[in-house]
Amino acid sequence: MHDDPPVPPVSDPASGRSPSAGSGAASAPGVRLCDCNRSFAIDAERLAATAAAFTCHHALCGAELAVVDADLAAGREVFVSCTQEAALFGELAEVQGAGERLHLFNLREHAGWSAESAQATPKLAALIAAASALAEPAPLPGVQLRAGRRLLIVGEAGAALGWAERLKDSFEPALLITGRVGDVELPAVNAYPLWSGRPLALSGHLGAFELSWEQRNPIDLALCVRCNACVRACPEGAIGFDLQVDADQCRGHRACVAACGEIGAIDFARRDVRRSERFDLVLDLCAEPLLRRVELPDGYAAPGRDPFAQALAVQALGELVGEFDKPRYVAFEAALCAHARSRKTGCTNCIEVCATEAIRADGDVIALDPYLCKGCGTCTTVCPSGALGFQYPPVAELGLRVKTLLAEYARAGGEVACLLFYAATAGGAVIDRLARRGRGLPARVIPVEVWSADAVGLDLMLGSLALGACQVAVLAAGSHDTAPLKAQAGHGQTILSALGYAGEHLRIIDADDAEHWPGLEAALWGWAPAAAVGSPARFRLLPKKRETLDLALRHLVAQAPAAGSDAGLPAAIALGAGAPFGQVCATDACTLCMACTGACPAGALRAASDGFRLEFVEKNCLQCGLCVASCPEGALGLEARLLLGDEARHAHTLRAAETFHCTRCGKAMGAAPLIESMVARLSAHAMFATEAERARLRMCGDCRVIDMMQTGSAVNAWDLTE
Repeated sequence: MHDDPPVPPVSDPASGRSPSAGSGAASAPGVRLCDCNRSFAIDAERLAATAAAFTCHHALCGAELAVVDADLAAGREVFVSCTQEAALFGELAEVQGAGERLHLFNLREHAGWSAESAQATPKLAALIAAASALAEPAPLPGVQLRAGRRLLIVGEAGAALGWAERLKDSFEPALLITGRVGDVELPAVNAYPLWSGRPLALSGHLGAFELSWEQRNPIDLALCVRCNACVRACPEGAIGFDLQVDADQCRGHRACVAACGEIGAIDFARRDVRRSERFDLVLDLCAEPLLRRVELPDGYAAPGRDPFAQALAVQALGELVGEFDKPRYVAFEAALCAHARSRKTGCTNCIEVCATEAIRADGDVIALDPYLCKGCGTCTTVCPSGALGFQYPPVAELGLRVKTLLAEYARAGGEVACLLFYAATAGGAVIDRLARRGRGLPARVIPVEVWSADAVGLDLMLGSLALGACQVAVLAAGSHDTAPLKAQAGHGQTILSALGYAGEHLRIIDADDAEHWPGLEAALWGWAPAAAVGSPARFRLLPKKRETLDLALRHLVAQAPAAGSDAGLPAAIALGAGAPFGQVCATDACTLCMACTGACPAGALRAASDGFRLEFVEKNCLQCGLCVASCPEGALGLEARLLLGDEARHAHTLRAAETFHCTRCGKAMGAAPLIESMVARLSAHAMFATEAERARLRMCGDCRVIDMMQTGSAVNAWDLTE
């Protein structure tokens, strides 16, 4: 275990500039930096030359709290470098009615509590600039969830009835009994709907779950009046007080049917056994959960057989009653989707990685259910076209933050910057624990908070390197599956190495929870800086994924160290399967039917306008495989690679053929391979048994009719025996 972070002396606070220096305006924003009881150093003199106007404090949450109160009372926008006391500062702002003017950011765990705290001034300047100079992200359009108290409890009779009885006064329970365990008796008072059967399917989301089941019990509990006449009438005792029929004991006397009489609740020959109902919440007590997903929908709980876990689940479900606004984390542009064309399946990346099953096939495109989506963003990472774009925040806004951080860090004298993307909750806990118990973050590592680490795609990784970072790390705490992230980082590293950038630039750091902080420490402190671009790019990252990738790659290629080597830049860089770049290869089996051009969603394949040629623009290719799936000849294949230079932006001929002319009149009929393929396929047909009849296949439509009239050897359909 490491010792506590060192406590160096703090520079004189008077050397920092006043928040209103130079303007004198009472409403000027104030930046309040706190060294948390002198637990880390703030070099105010050096920082004053680089950062916005600020003041330094030692106890903003205690003895100096009045200065924040005064700022808020004066109508100022206040930036406070403390997130630990968010509740305290938030309460202060609420009293002043100034919640929107208070902004908190973290300097202590992100920079101050570090073994390199004395060298962290450039990072401090960058964090202060990003917190105080950038506007808040625009609010996202959302969806509204409404959940009442209709609670489905499904499971074996004992546990399910127990919870139904406990919750009948606070919820509107409905109970589906899936089996019997021991001697259980139904309640004497019919206070809630009660069914029995085998669950078939559960779908939906908070406030709109739908369960379908198959009724197997001959006794319909929805009709039963619980007179227990059937229990007394059964000679084998096959019916218990839970009103379930034990099929192994029943001998078919049907005395129970007679006893039920006009109630008609018992039917051993019932055919209409399918039932369905809708609910707001679901408490699943089955041994095997009804839903098997990595990420379960809100409003569904499957605590298993543990009574304590069941109690916690019930408490959590109670907190979900009401109305809630939920962001639309992901935007979808159907025109860019490469899922399918004409019932031929191409890209299924997003469907395969979705942890909530919020994405499904919907004809030629996909459908995204915003009510189920929880914003992991993995779908946007693996989408090759950018049809799915993460919005919380969008890459363009996150890119602006990255650009600001890197620019201010460099302006303050920082070198070899490494960006660390982390998820706010799970990743933040690991960083906080590292700062408290370990060496903290190195001075060159700049943390960048995101909603989900899984949404840090190749466009953001390479874009950050083009903007001046020498390395990008993604802390995968909170990730459901790091494989997509690591695949993207692998493609990026392959490209960078081929361009001559020495070292490891992209790293995905595994961490399940805060206890894994030693792994983060080892990954960062033992990571040697890699080669960066000579001049950072000046562009901004764009909303369109392919456009951002194009800008980043062009800048990385232009700055590539390999360009100055003896070998020079490679013509193309071979990539692994699944990369979003590559070429389409065509064999001699291609007949130029052009089916692939209609299937290609990105315009990478096209038919030439001045001849029979299949042209290919490699820059547009998504490697989705729709062309391969659509080719009737099986003549196409994919090769993942990155073609450098302008050649990738220009169309080149993939396959060309001579024009086939009518053998009688010389009229152009089409591409020669296509006509020859048609002739070969039809030659075995009975209508073309003779050489003269086969010769007509090489004639145009007009000449074919003329030849049949002149030779009189036409075959009538009614003369055929096949």
